[in-house]
Order: sequence, then structure tokens, then C-alpha cells
Amino acid sequence: MAILRGISALQRCVRTTSARNIPKGLARGYAATSTPLRKTGLYDFHVSAGAKMVPFAGYSMPLSYGDVGQVASHHHIRNSVGLFDVGHMVQINFRGATATDFLEWLTPSSLSSLSSYSSTLSVLLNEQGGIIDDTIITKHASDAYYVVTNAGRRDRDLPHFKEKLEEWNAGEKGKEGPVEMEVLEDWGLLALQGPEAASYLQSLTSYDLKQLTFGKSAFVPIEGFNLHVARGGYTGEDGFEISIPPSQTVEVAKLLSKNPVQLTGLGARDSLRLEAGMCLYGNDLDETTTPVEAGLSWVIGKDRKENGTFIGAETVKKQLKEGPARRRVGLVVEGAPARQGAKIFGSDSEQIGTVTSGIPSPTLGKNIAMGYVKNGFHKKGTEVQVDVRNKLRKAVITPMPFVKPNYWRG
Repeated sequence: MAILRGISALQRCVRTTSARNIPKGLARGYAATSTPLRKTGLYDFHVSAGAKMVPFAGYSMPLSYGDVGQVASHHHIRNSVGLFDVGHMVQINFRGATATDFLEWLTPSSLSSLSSYSSTLSVLLNEQGGIIDDTIITKHASDAYYVVTNAGRRDRDLPHFKEKLEEWNAGEKGKEGPVEMEVLEDWGLLALQGPEAASYLQSLTSYDLKQLTFGKSAFVPIEGFNLHVARGGYTGEDGFEISIPPSQTVEVAKLLSKNPVQLTGLGARDSLRLEAGMCLYGNDLDETTTPVEAGLSWVIGKDRKENGTFIGAETVKKQLKEGPARRRVGLVVEGAPARQGAKIFGSDSEQIGTVTSGIPSPTLGKNIAMGYVKNGFHKKGTEVQVDVRNKLRKAVITPMPFVKPNYWRG
């Protein structure tokens, strides 16, 4: 689940890195480009730490650090604690008397029933019910929300928000109370992840982190800084995502990166999230995919499945009632890892789907993948075949997450 993020303005051009050096699971985000890359506030911090910087989602981001490989970093997160820079993500505040109604129009989530300082994964939908982006929405109060969206969708999301905000404020609801949007430009966002994350962070604060269960957030004093801390993350492990004002980002990063914390890049982030069964926008989600097809029906509030008036509701409600034509599934593949684009076949050699993400799992020692198959082939234990390098490999439909999550639920 992707949680909490920040942005910076365009800066000087950074030399791109060959796609040959990039994990194939993330290749789509690493498309070579001559466009000047943005930088997070920690760019110099990464370079000084020996980071290998690569273009990702319009930013120059760390792939790995020094001679520590992706698999070693992956295992460190699963067994200890690591720190990710996710400051390329977009952090936004929405405020106003009708903010709840506005965000319930843009998404299918039940935000009115969400308690204060609680978060939920949600989706922004287009008129056809397709996913514009996946997002984390944190409710501070009925008139105040903190929303995080993906860096690679910035140029789609922000105009969408602006257009819908103008439409909302010009209508009857807006007259009851207009909604304002504040993009937190240049704010930092750090993800402290792993089974030792809580003990490490607890050593830096007087706040009792046991009160902060998965999906909850609070403003926490950390060594003189008062920071928004949300418990959650994108790895399946216990952890925190910490939003930081621009002037404090480097100092906080230094504070959070001492032994046993290991700086961790995008390579390990991708394998960790896939083991946790989490989607990567652009690979596993896009505007032609609905939340029902993506196995994200749980983000749709119970009350909204019947009477919700959110954008794209007609398609979503129809699929909830009749079932979608395809479904997102997990697979364990024999022999060789299946990568994005690999075709999935049924027992009669008919193509039934396509792989959207795939890796050799460092934790399980198996080849795992995520993809979409025709409805009816999605059941646990269904045997299929995947075309890997022009050779059909046996695969089995497997429930996700592949690795049991270790969230702190109290």
C-alpha cells in the first residue's frame, strides 16, 4: 500500500541510466528520457551515501546504495529495518466544510465513517470506473484531509483535482462550503520499514507508538521535530511513513538512518511490495482497470456499493453485481520468472490473461507474479501456463499476499 508522499520542482538535467541495469519489475517507470528530472530534497544526501541514481516517475531516485545489492536490502527490511525516500510522491491537503462529500464524489470510499487520524487506501476513478490513480487518504477531521498520490501520475492527478474542485465549488455543495486544495510542494516523505522500525523510532520519541496501530496517524515529537507519522507502508512489514517540512528533511533523514537502519532503494522496494501483493500503478493498475477487476472492492464502502454517487459508479456497481470480465491474481511460476507482458494460457492453450509484475521472490525462493485472467480462471489452485521466453511454464493461481504481512494492529 503506498502511504504519504512529497514533490519538488523541475531542476537541472540528470543523466539517465540504461534500462539494462534496472529490475524488470520496475522497467516501465524507468523509461529513458532526455527530459530534465526532478529531485527530492534528499538528492545530495543519497549521492553522498553512495546511491546509484536512476530516473523513475520523472525523478532521479536511488536504486541501491554502494555495494549492497537488491536481495540483501530486501532481506534487511524483512529482518531488521530500512529507510526509503518516497519524497517523490504527491502530498496534498484538502480543507473545507464539504471536504468529505467532495472526496466521496472522487472516490468510492466511506470517508464519512472513517475516524479522525485514520487512513484508507482508495482509488480515483474516471467516468468509466477506471483507476486514475491509487491513493492513501488520511482523515484529520471532517473538514481536513491529507491525501497522497503517485509521482508518476502527478500530471494527471493534479489537473483532475483542480477541474473537479472548480466544478464542485461552483455547484450547490460548494455554496454550502467551498473546498481548498494545498499541494505540499518540496515536502519530504520517509518510509521507515521492518520489524525493528518501531523500536528504533520509539528510541527517538516520548510518544507511545503502541497507541499508533496500523492505518492510524498522529503528530509525533521526534528529537525536537513535530512530524506527521502514519503507521503503514508498502512492504508488508510494520513501519511508518513520515511527512517532513522541506527545511527539516535532510536533518530527519540523518536522524533516521543510523545503525541498524539501512538506506534502501527502489530495487528492494519493488520486490518487497510484490511479495506483499501490492499494486504498482502503470504495471498492475491503469485507467482501463476498475477496482473490482483489480481485487480492490474492499476499498468501496459498504454503504456506497448500493447508493454511492461517486464518479464511475455505474460501471463499478454493475461489476459488483454481475462480476467483472477479468480479475487480478497471484501466480507461482515454475522454472523461470515471468515478467510484465508475459501471456497466460489455460489448459486448452487459449490465452486467458497477462502478467503485469513478476520477480524471483527473495523471501520464498520461488518465482512469483501478478496479473489478470479471465473470470472463472481466478480461483486458488487453478493450474495455468505462462509464456516465459517462448517456452510455456507451469504456474498455479495463488492467493496474495505471497508473504504474510506483519502490520502492528495492537
